[in-house]
Amino acid sequence: MNPWQRELKLDPVPNLLSLENKAITYFAKRDLLDERVESIETLWKLRDAEKILRKQQSDGSWEYPGGKGHIRSQENYNQIETYRNLRDLVEKYGFTKKHEAIESAAEFFFRFQTGEGDFRGIYGTQYTPTYTPAIMELLIKAGYENDPHILKGFEWLLSIKQDDGGWAIPLRTAGKKLDALNSPELIHPVKSKPFSHLVTGMVLRAFATHPKYRKSESAEKAGELLISRFFKSDKYSDRRSKDFWEKVSYPFWFTDIISSLDSLSFIGLTRDNSQIAEALKWLKNRQTEDGLFNLKIVRGADKDLPYWICLAVCRLFNRYYE
Repeated sequence: MNPWQRELKLDPVPNLLSLENKAITYFAKRDLLDERVESIETLWKLRDAEKILRKQQSDGSWEYPGGKGHIRSQENYNQIETYRNLRDLVEKYGFTKKHEAIESAAEFFFRFQTGEGDFRGIYGTQYTPTYTPAIMELLIKAGYENDPHILKGFEWLLSIKQDDGGWAIPLRTAGKKLDALNSPELIHPVKSKPFSHLVTGMVLRAFATHPKYRKSESAEKAGELLISRFFKSDKYSDRRSKDFWEKVSYPFWFTDIISSLDSLSFIGLTRDNSQIAEALKWLKNRQTEDGLFNLKIVRGADKDLPYWICLAVCRLFNRYYE
């Protein structure tokens, strides 16, 4: 056994390897056991991946089913749906820009990037400091880390930081409600207001994914701020309850304890930090007799989500106890 496997109550790897899900077994062998595996492109041909690809539209997007016109346009709803599908392609099947579907999706997103550097539209006419870095994270993982659009995105993120070193949704710092999303006036952040851990956690994922920006002082400071809010309520009304720390998803969407620990492991913070150690202990105590983890899983109908979450947790222990 590797050191990280001994830290858990039960070794979950045999359970992961026994699955019929070829993507999970692939990543378990590669990331947890350091075994040599086939090219990642073998996953691109899996049935579930091809099912996603078949629904991509000619402009590179995926169509959002339904939606409310008074909130955002169909095109901007499609940004959300494209983000959702890109998450699966990149995180579950390892797609990169070598595949034309990813290149097409990237071009779709780049259409929404403003001169300032943010990807706008999901929050109507307002800044989007949650989805902008979330989209950047996926594109970086897909091979766009040096693309000018990504570098411009980082410039924008750094320009709208709160004075404390974290991030928040600007309209919330200005005391505005969601009906301001389509205001003709662009609302700038009130930088003297405190950071939001929801937003900061999502921004940090982009920094943690990038080989240069993960080493920056801004990433380290944001990481320290995020740790300080573990299992606490957010400062703002969006996903305020502390319970959201325990509501996890895979691929990651909003800020939760697993997505946060994942980012922190890449920017160089270790289990020597007492709060990180406590969070890892919290996860360990939720391991069940089958090696999985008793967590509140949200977002997605994939029957194998408990195993994807288990894989994500195992990756954490592998990094923190290497």
